[in-house]
Amino acid sequence: MSVQIQSITGMKDILPEESPLWQKVENTLKQIMNSYGYAEMRMPVVEYTSLFVRSIGEVTDVVEKEMYTFDDNGDSLSLRPEGTAGCVRACIEHGLIHNQERRVWYTGPMFRHEKPQKGRYREFHQFGVEIFGISSAEIDAELILLTNRIWKKFGIEKNVTLQLNSLGSSEERAQYRDALVAFLEQHKDSLDEDCRRRMYTNPLRVLDTKNEKVIEILKDAPKLSDYFGEETSRHFNRLKEILDANGVGYEINTRLVRGLDYYNYTVFEWVTDLLGAQGTICGGGRYDGLVEQLGAQPTPAVGFAIGLERFILLLQSIEAVKTENPVDVYFCAAGDEAIKQSMVIAEQLRDQLPEIRILTNCSGGNFKKQFKRADRSGALFALVLADNELANNEIGIKNLRVESEQVNVKIDTVAQELKKLLLGVN
Repeated sequence: MSVQIQSITGMKDILPEESPLWQKVENTLKQIMNSYGYAEMRMPVVEYTSLFVRSIGEVTDVVEKEMYTFDDNGDSLSLRPEGTAGCVRACIEHGLIHNQERRVWYTGPMFRHEKPQKGRYREFHQFGVEIFGISSAEIDAELILLTNRIWKKFGIEKNVTLQLNSLGSSEERAQYRDALVAFLEQHKDSLDEDCRRRMYTNPLRVLDTKNEKVIEILKDAPKLSDYFGEETSRHFNRLKEILDANGVGYEINTRLVRGLDYYNYTVFEWVTDLLGAQGTICGGGRYDGLVEQLGAQPTPAVGFAIGLERFILLLQSIEAVKTENPVDVYFCAAGDEAIKQSMVIAEQLRDQLPEIRILTNCSGGNFKKQFKRADRSGALFALVLADNELANNEIGIKNLRVESEQVNVKIDTVAQELKKLLLGVN
């Protein structure tokens, strides 16, 4: 017997029982984006590796250790590890952001070769939003208000906390970087290997360590906010004012730096304590230098991404979303002519009632077997057609969830009867 092929480690199947929740989440996110006037964008899954090296940063964990990179006739290509870089590339390439504002969203799979964990896979899905051409704190606030609306829509606003920080300008960060490195050098022997490696290549990432011993040392480290100029302070204070006015609570987390090199000014994360160590379900911030870094005119930009696997895991953990059964009506039929006509009637009903989900029995069997299939499908009602009903131009309607007798109606009135039963429309 041949060896059974299984999925690749860290690549997860989304099964039919799970997909209704995914669809519910995706449809709700799309509805919210439409309400804010944002437009959808779809980018390729594969990009030139240089795009991610230039945007994410050559000494980040993502580029150094996590990308799926391969040679394609001399070109180095990579599966996208995140969506922002590809979105910026597409906007530049197609002239979407030169001297204009643009607000877009996207969703799809991303790929990182890292250790699979609860809610974290090597192929994972993100929902992302990017805004170009607006430099004000008001647009940063709108993004956070938008994410807050998502949580409220799903009823989980009490299960997530907004963490907020500012990384200042590149000049302010450069001054702070020197001070931070000098401080870390004084404690070099107490740092773990990972922090010592980052100390010179990407010292701000040391602030994001999970090592409790290092966290204790960092309590005495210089603070980035001490290096803020007037413009950075004004921007950050304005953002907080708008959040306060909208009743959105937040925590200032001075250790919040995000994992990618392109951020400046506002950074934020929405976190939960219900998913263990992987508690971040949404993160983002401002990245005003990235468009210029990728070869276009300087353009202010800000965005965020939601990890859908972790978001859905959170919804499941508190049973926040109830999904509907995928079937409303199961069509049972017996007898050659009745079976043939059931296929005709089912198509007519789909024309008349496109919002009602009808599953037809195509596996034969007596009515007892068919009713068992109907019950397993989760359908609320069964339509029943045999040759004797057909001879009388009738069809049976059977409630599968309430003990009741089958009711026969004329075939040409069945659509109206189903509208009453399923949609409450007379």
